[in-house]
Amino acid sequence: MNRDLTSYRKSYDKKALEEKELPVSPFFLFSNWFKEVEEAGGVEEANAMTLTTSGLDGFPKARIVLLKHFDENGFVFYTNYESEKGKAMEVNSKICLSFFWPNLERQVIIKGEVKKISKKKSDDYFNSRPRGSQLGAWASEQSNIVDSRAVLEDKLVSLTEKYEGKEIPRPHFWGGYSVEPKEFEFWQGRPNRLHDRIRYVKQDENNWLTNRLSP
Repeated sequence: MNRDLTSYRKSYDKKALEEKELPVSPFFLFSNWFKEVEEAGGVEEANAMTLTTSGLDGFPKARIVLLKHFDENGFVFYTNYESEKGKAMEVNSKICLSFFWPNLERQVIIKGEVKKISKKKSDDYFNSRPRGSQLGAWASEQSNIVDSRAVLEDKLVSLTEKYEGKEIPRPHFWGGYSVEPKEFEFWQGRPNRLHDRIRYVKQDENNWLTNRLSP
């Protein structure tokens, strides 16, 4: 296998990010960008984000998860607590989130600390999920080795029979996390690779320091 990708070229010229346009809070800028990305179309899951953790094996690991809620308290997603990422976050709560929105040539990188949300909030979200997703949470011992797909499908059939006509409880090993941001970086593609990069760094509860970074 030998592929030369040096001919791949793209000019970034859709938007700009100027200091005079910056809100005091990075949460407001994130919310505005998210809305613009949705309205522009072309991104099927605008809430898809890359979650990077420090693995127990010493390697960083990134994977896509789905953002389910955000406000000035944090960014919320759900997963199996006993998965590889769940175990990694238990040991090191410092993580990174990143969003890539090619339709508007934008990226957002967020550094923060993660913690579990309340059992009630996890219950409420779990109860809102389709039954198939609820059963899937029970069926999967996420990140563990499984002999075959048939094992998973057989387990799903068994669980479907078990909970026929019954409410499906949230597994004790599954729930939500909230990421409290300490730093945001907003990246806007610009011509000639002179991209806009604006960083917000949290100083205290209500204050953020902003800087422009060289692209």
